[in-house]
Amino acid sequence: MRELKRLLKMVGLALAAAAVGQELMKPPAERAWRGRLNFSIPYDFTRPTLERIREAYWNAQDDRIFTDRVLGVGWAINAYALLRRMGWLSSTPGEER
Repeated sequence: MRELKRLLKMVGLALAAAAVGQELMKPPAERAWRGRLNFSIPYDFTRPTLERIREAYWNAQDDRIFTDRVLGVGWAINAYALLRRMGWLSSTPGEER
């Protein structure tokens, strides 16, 4: 288990380094510090806002369980969509059981 944690940490650091490298290869005026790595993994190094946090982790308007992460590399889990898919929430926003 320790080796798996270490491997995941190394992969995470490598992806973060690749995202930073991708941004640094752009001219300074074109650096957005958010986007996708060439193999489609999202990254975002901009300051999080409450709206973006809500959109990523509790978004009743989005059916996707995995949404773009608010800060860092990878995906967030839209808990609303997950709980709705598990049947713990109604499919109509605002009508929780």
